[in-house]
Amino acid sequence: MTRQLTAIWRFPIKSHGREELDAVTLTEGQTLPWDRHWAVAHEQSQADGREWVSCQHFSRGSKAPALAAITARLDEATEQVTLSHPDRDDLTFHPDTEGDRLIDWGQGFIPENRAQSVRVVRGQQRGFTDSDFPSITLCNLSSHRAVEQRVGHPLSIHRWRGNLWFDGGAPWEEFDWIDREIRIGEAVLIPRERTDRCLATHNNPDTGQRDTNVLGALDSWDHRDFSVRAEVLRGGRITTGDSIEVL
Repeated sequence: MTRQLTAIWRFPIKSHGREELDAVTLTEGQTLPWDRHWAVAHEQSQADGREWVSCQHFSRGSKAPALAAITARLDEATEQVTLSHPDRDDLTFHPDTEGDRLIDWGQGFIPENRAQSVRVVRGQQRGFTDSDFPSITLCNLSSHRAVEQRVGHPLSIHRWRGNLWFDGGAPWEEFDWIDREIRIGEAVLIPRERTDRCLATHNNPDTGQRDTNVLGALDSWDHRDFSVRAEVLRGGRITTGDSIEVL
């Protein structure tokens, strides 16, 4: 069976909403365009966007499960973002100039015993992905189905917050692609590392509640990894339906 790109997802504001795309143009050495372009710094963070910093500086799903239920729409022309959540009215705002509106809208999402959200920061150099290099996550639906079988019920793919999803491969074969070139559409990527996982995978993306021990399921394979983080080696347009070739 031919491996095929089945979905493209970006996350304009880190941990605050997901958005599906039909196609996107990748650039060498860059993240998916607009992916984790902004992030929400908490009160103990010194992050200002001038350089990449790790996820510990930001409000995120591993500490605040309610964030998992947010969806997003980005208007690239105006750089306005619309966020939706089942427990809130929609919010449309500009992250650079109206970040306080997001902080107000998100009141109650962060547990009281966690550092509270205080400001929105824009990545001036690159997106705030969880790797110290600009990465795009490549996710295998067969591996996802293996996890579903292990927990005994269906799971949303949004627990993984991945960028590119493909089908048609064997479970976990993506781990064998480290440092091998992968062609998708016009682009060539090279996976550099496996994606280690955290408690954010326990969050139900529909309800924003923790309900499944996904890390425990991964432990049964003697790891806590899902997907691979890839570097864009050659830019170009990719579209859902494109074949994926391991070079």
